[in-house]
Amino acid sequence: MVNGTRTPIVGGNWKMNANRARAGQLLHALRAALEGSTDVEVVVCPSTPWLGNAADAFATDDLLVGAQNVYWEREGAFTGEQNAEMLVGTASHVIVGHSERRQVFEESDDLIRHKLATVIAAGLTPILAIGELQAERVAGQTSAVLERQLLGACDGLDALPSDAVVAYEPVWAIGTGLAATPELAQEVVASIRVMVADRFGTESAANVRIQYGGSVNAENASDFASQPDIDGALVGGASLNAADFASICGAFGHAHRIARA
Repeated sequence: MVNGTRTPIVGGNWKMNANRARAGQLLHALRAALEGSTDVEVVVCPSTPWLGNAADAFATDDLLVGAQNVYWEREGAFTGEQNAEMLVGTASHVIVGHSERRQVFEESDDLIRHKLATVIAAGLTPILAIGELQAERVAGQTSAVLERQLLGACDGLDALPSDAVVAYEPVWAIGTGLAATPELAQEVVASIRVMVADRFGTESAANVRIQYGGSVNAENASDFASQPDIDGALVGGASLNAADFASICGAFGHAHRIARA
């Protein structure tokens, strides 16, 4: 079951969904569904136009706001982009390296390294996503791919920020309905923790929170929360349903309470 010393963190990645009216309804529903939630940190990552709406909606709550993307330059003629400094005061977290950014927008490990560095420099909390393709898993390359992505993103860092989050998202399980088994996810997440230990030391490895992401839903969340190294979830489609998302958050909060007892 989840580690009793690391507070689990559940992120809701809306991706490119919800118009203004729908976003307002969902934010209101999330506030109501998650009111009084304890033993779990909740980060809602709406589409960029609704970041300010989310910050205003959650101003008096414990719910946090995350951005789905960031540009690494501080300022300049970069139409359509937002830098980390622009997010300060609105978002507290930023997703970096999501597989859709890597695959659809062809973001390289080096580009993701720049993004991670600018997020950390701005004092924001990064959620660094790493994950392998189905072909890479079949070829037995999972560990090599994850290590390349993790170490590539962290190249140049002297230390991993104490609040940094890593999200293991096997690409073959994202939005496909094919979730990794809890045992498989645990095995891979534990190996990522070893990679962090080798790069940044055992203390960082013990403190870093590692989420699982990939077709997590209200029905299977408890199974993932039962694993000792999985410290939460990065949720896609199910985050667009307030009741389902609250159920997922509740599963990790419940597991954390039991682990602390």
